[in-house]
Amino acid sequence: MTGRSARVVVAGLGSEYRRDDGAGPLVAARAVVEAGSGSDIGPVTDPLDLLGTWDGADLAIVVDAVRSGLVPGTLRVLELTASGSGEPANLSGATSTHGIGLAGVLRLARAVGRAPSRVVVVGIEGEDFGRGLGLSPAVDAAVPAAVHRVVELISEVRACA
Repeated sequence: MTGRSARVVVAGLGSEYRRDDGAGPLVAARAVVEAGSGSDIGPVTDPLDLLGTWDGADLAIVVDAVRSGLVPGTLRVLELTASGSGEPANLSGATSTHGIGLAGVLRLARAVGRAPSRVVVVGIEGEDFGRGLGLSPAVDAAVPAAVHRVVELISEVRACA
C-alpha cells in the first residue's frame, strides 16, 4: 500500500426502524465522522448491498447488531479469514437476520475477484429487534466503545499505508 492512501469502507448493517438493528448504521456514521476524511461509508440494509461498495478496499469494516447468546451490549470484533476452501472459517454456522449472510456475500465477492483485502466485523450483541426506533439501554451503552474500536481499525490501516 506504500505511496497511496488505504481505501477503507465502513458499512453499518441494519435498520434504525428495528430497534437494536440500528446500531450498525449509527456506529458506522459516528466512526467515520470521528476518523475524519478518507473513509467511505454506506448504510447497508442487506449484506448483498456490500457488493460494489467494498470492491477492492484495503479494509472493509462491517458493523452490525448480532444475536449470539451473549449478554446484550457485548462487543465482539472478528476478522474474517478464509479456510482452505475459501470459506470464511470463523463464520461457519453463523446466522443472519438478513436474506444472505455476510459469509455468503464475502464468498461471492472472492469468487468474482471483487472482495476487499481484509474484512473485520464489529458486532454488538443486540437485545430488542422489534419494530420501532431507539436502541435498548445495553446496546446504547456499547455504542461509544464500538465507535472507538472502528476508529482504531481505520487508524491502524492508515498508519500502514
